[in-house]
Amino acid sequence: MHRLSNRSSSVSALIRYGGALHRGAVAPLSSSISHSVGENETKPRWYSILGSEKSSSVNQLNLKRDFFLGKRYESTATESNASSSPSAEKFEYQAEVSRLMDLIVNSLYSNKEVFLRELISNASDALDKLRFLSVTEPELMKDAVDFDIRILADKDNGIITITDTGIGMTKQELVDCLGTIAQSGTAKFLKAVKDNKGAGGDNNLIGQFGVGFYSAFLVADRVVVSTKSPKSDKQYVWEGEVNASSYTISEETDPEKLIPRGTRLTLHLKRDDKGFAHPERIEKLVKNYSQFVSFPIYTWKEKGFTKEVEVDEDPAEAKKDDQDEKKKKKTKTVVEKYWDWDLTNETQPIWLRNPKEVTKEDYNEFYKKTFNEYLEPLASSHFTTEGEVEFRSILYVPPYAPSGKDDIINPKTKNIRLYVKRVFISDDFDGELFPRYLSFVKGVVDSNDLPLNVSREILQESRIVRIMRKRLVRKAFDMILGISMSDNKEDYDKFWENFGKHLKLGCIEDRENHKRIAPLLRFYSSQSDEWFISLDEYVENMKPDQKDIYYIAADSVNSAKNTPFLEKLAEKDLEVLFLVDPIDEVAIQNIKSYKEKNFVDISKEDLDLGDKNEEKEKEIKQEFSLTIDWVKKRLGDKVASVQISNRLSSSPCVLVSGKFGWSANMERLMKAQTMGDPTSMEFMKSRRVFEINPDHPIIRNLDAACKTNPDDQEALRAIDLLYDAALVSSGFTPDNPAQLGGKIYEMMGMALNGKWSSPSQFESTQTQHHIPETIEAEVVEPTEAGNQK
Repeated sequence: MHRLSNRSSSVSALIRYGGALHRGAVAPLSSSISHSVGENETKPRWYSILGSEKSSSVNQLNLKRDFFLGKRYESTATESNASSSPSAEKFEYQAEVSRLMDLIVNSLYSNKEVFLRELISNASDALDKLRFLSVTEPELMKDAVDFDIRILADKDNGIITITDTGIGMTKQELVDCLGTIAQSGTAKFLKAVKDNKGAGGDNNLIGQFGVGFYSAFLVADRVVVSTKSPKSDKQYVWEGEVNASSYTISEETDPEKLIPRGTRLTLHLKRDDKGFAHPERIEKLVKNYSQFVSFPIYTWKEKGFTKEVEVDEDPAEAKKDDQDEKKKKKTKTVVEKYWDWDLTNETQPIWLRNPKEVTKEDYNEFYKKTFNEYLEPLASSHFTTEGEVEFRSILYVPPYAPSGKDDIINPKTKNIRLYVKRVFISDDFDGELFPRYLSFVKGVVDSNDLPLNVSREILQESRIVRIMRKRLVRKAFDMILGISMSDNKEDYDKFWENFGKHLKLGCIEDRENHKRIAPLLRFYSSQSDEWFISLDEYVENMKPDQKDIYYIAADSVNSAKNTPFLEKLAEKDLEVLFLVDPIDEVAIQNIKSYKEKNFVDISKEDLDLGDKNEEKEKEIKQEFSLTIDWVKKRLGDKVASVQISNRLSSSPCVLVSGKFGWSANMERLMKAQTMGDPTSMEFMKSRRVFEINPDHPIIRNLDAACKTNPDDQEALRAIDLLYDAALVSSGFTPDNPAQLGGKIYEMMGMALNGKWSSPSQFESTQTQHHIPETIEAEVVEPTEAGNQK
């Protein structure tokens, strides 16, 4: 943190402010006075006093009691419009400025508030240049002025003044930098440093493009630049207006406005943009965009302190008090307001520090402060990547998913904050830095060489960006894997509960990272229906001769446990994964295999459990060949084929999906889609296979009926009912539930006919529940006569 210089001598107050501007440009302070700072100091030190373009508009500073920095000030100074001196020279822009202004306002910048970010970045560049050049040219630092940036907002007059104490500009540099559109002084300086191999050293210069200064015209209709370079004895004033084709440069002759060095940028705001001149808004913009600029940024703001003051008493009470001299006078606590400079930014971001020197508490505090959270993150990752692309980053896994919105649907979560050389660029991305399924990850990314467009806002899809994305995703998976391998199993249970669906979506969208996603997946299974297991645990528990990973998709664990597809697998003690989330089945189908083990749906045809006996199967098929054809003829187009099942042990039959068709669970989900296509639905569900259990008594009875009386109506109706029952037990939805209910009632009536009733009760029931025509149709006498015969 930076502190203001504080001297106990004759300087009653130290208030300096100023502004910065173009890449490599800097601008003057409002006024400056030379003071001696102590008896033993022979070198003069410069301080700036709040001033204005016209001294008549300056509010008088009321100096009161000491408070922190020498004195306290009860009012601020306002700044009025300034006009160029009569001897000002007029210059024409090197490009058509009207077209440039139109481009800036309508194309380059989509958000007006970034003007302050651009101008602060210019000021930072000016300070960095001076620090860099002073190594070889110490005379540039002859004026002992602190390195800082100061911003003063005058909301009454709609004026913002930004001052830095950087390198400043000469008259020719003003013409070259501010008179030529897209001429970047910083870019030229960087090139010179690169060409001068002997200079060496690292630099933190931000600027790359020459339009940063012109962002001032987003909010200002007139801009005044006053600048003093330590290489020149004169101070110059540049003045330009929006949509003008020329600008003026004049020498500063007012002694009240002279500064030792640097640049002051004065913005006279447009009528609709005067809201930017509020101190509170300036402070908010600085903290949002320029929080981690290398130099201290001070804003002029109102402060207050409490003190005790005497209260005037009521005359009657005062008379009583006179009788008691010992009684103390009444006081009250009041807040006294004053204006002073306030340090707004932090100059050392946490991601630039050595991870070994940062504690877990520091990471958690940064997370809470940056993302307005109150709970600690599940995990964090602080890393630096070097090589072709260099950047620093800190990533976090939140403890809970955000409530009230679904990040899977809306990837613009503002969870990743992008910085370029510590200057905030944007947090509004749509998959450029992180894929949609990892949108829950929060963090900051700071790059020194990330290519941006001239606005510094819109991230370009370049090769470097793709490399950054790839490395960020890899680090995010390493961080999540660390949670899964932690001794505290509850942490990953919490993570999976909140973000498990995100990873499953990654199975669908990100084929390149299947190997990283698969170990993180969790499912219920036939042997673990109360807690999740990983695919690694499943593979570890596989039978020695088991070749595949079996799964069944259902709407709940209870439905999956009781499905007839599990019967033979349960007998063989083969574990089956239960896919109970709607997205599970699609996710597994996209992964296809894990550790060379294929995923197999046990509800699909041609299930191989590894125990095939071809001779026995051939005998069974030959034995039931007539029955199979008979059942297929009865069911017709309802099924693609009828086959002997190798997956049933207690159920008579089951309806399985075709190898390339929808499962019962998928068919149910597709029917629920608002925009479902009925045509494709009919095509995908047409491949159903009716499998029968040759060992079941019902199938044995039907086989006998087929061979003795294939036209028996009760046997044919039994086939229909068997199909409908298999439809329900296999997870499909009957086309006509009422018809199915009628068949069940009919079969129940036949089965329960008079079972618990006496003959008289049975005849009475028959009389009450049958219409007269039905009773007459039941001819009892011929039957009895036949029996007698």
